[in-house]
Amino acid sequence: MQSVKRLVSRRCRQSLIQCKRSLSSLPINSSADDLQHEVLVEGRASSRIAILNRPSSLNALSTNIGAGLHKLYASWEDDPEIGFVVLKGSGRAFCAGGDIVSLYHLINEGKIEEAKEFFRTVYSFIYLVGTYLKPHVAILDGITMGGGAGVSIPGTFRLATGRTVFATPETQIGFHPDAGASFYLPRLPGHLGEYLGLTGEKLSGAEMISCGLATHYSHTEKLPLIDDELGKLVTDDPSVIESSLEKYSDVPYPEKISALHRIEVLDKCFAHDTVEEIMDALESEASATNDAWCNSTLRKLKEASPLSLKVSLRSIREGRFQTLDQCLAREYRMTLQAISKQISSDFCEGVRARVVDKDLAPKWAPSSLEKVSNDMVDQYFAPLSESEPDLDLPTKQREAFN
Repeated sequence: MQSVKRLVSRRCRQSLIQCKRSLSSLPINSSADDLQHEVLVEGRASSRIAILNRPSSLNALSTNIGAGLHKLYASWEDDPEIGFVVLKGSGRAFCAGGDIVSLYHLINEGKIEEAKEFFRTVYSFIYLVGTYLKPHVAILDGITMGGGAGVSIPGTFRLATGRTVFATPETQIGFHPDAGASFYLPRLPGHLGEYLGLTGEKLSGAEMISCGLATHYSHTEKLPLIDDELGKLVTDDPSVIESSLEKYSDVPYPEKISALHRIEVLDKCFAHDTVEEIMDALESEASATNDAWCNSTLRKLKEASPLSLKVSLRSIREGRFQTLDQCLAREYRMTLQAISKQISSDFCEGVRARVVDKDLAPKWAPSSLEKVSNDMVDQYFAPLSESEPDLDLPTKQREAFN
């Protein structure tokens, strides 16, 4: 995770660089009025607050929102009067991730280029957050999943609350943990990242702070006090912002049923090289101990797309040795494979079963781990064709971190 010292050091180096940015513009079929309703902006003493405002869709990210946030953040970074940025959501969610229902319809209607544009836009914004030259505070008060984690975890501070619910549930919809998840998941303690990425299990705010996904934790009732405190600050110093967050911080403890209390068993099972070996280890542990956690974990793995499980495990393992930009670029290649339907239609099938029709009975293809060939998995990690450009990130102008 990015430390305060690293951000200060990077800021000193990069403030000398005059960057020429290629800013995302709003999509043709969207207007500035749409963005003003979907992303609210508040100005404070020396900060700006961006509020995701699609509460009916749990603040799901769209191309319009991703492009608009990119434009706002870039202008705020260049403004010497602005010291830091805060991102939060309206309603009961911070951000539930990408608008997968819209993506589902785009793909089924053959509008693949529009689907690609969504991922390019959101991944590019995530890279901006991860290399931002000013302190970034994400208030994760509510549902924080998939892309919602992606636009917050690479930033400087992540404040979790008693209402926070984190998850990377992509294998349950025939996809893979993306939006930078293959960067931050393998950097969690032990093999917790593999567990979260493969099962899609949820974490509470207390669990997030305990494992390092969040930097601070406060009870939801204190958020107005924190908002007022941050609003009065006139600073661009991360240590000053950190002190203000710590002033209202609480010390939570994960519940007894938390996977964090089973970290030794978790590490023992999820350290294996293959999904099959992981499941065998869980089966053995369940037989020996009759542990409800083992049985629950096995059930989640068996509900997931077999192809997604294998692709996701490899992605997380590769991400352990890659920078943020390398992870995003690889995830983009994987995503293009997933939405092309050339290898499998699991993504659309998963969204159909769990979100559109809600029959909760996806028909995965391949239907079992044994039917997932090495060649299928390899294709997700293969270079794109010459006619298909890779994700273009400004790595020469903005330094990615390890």
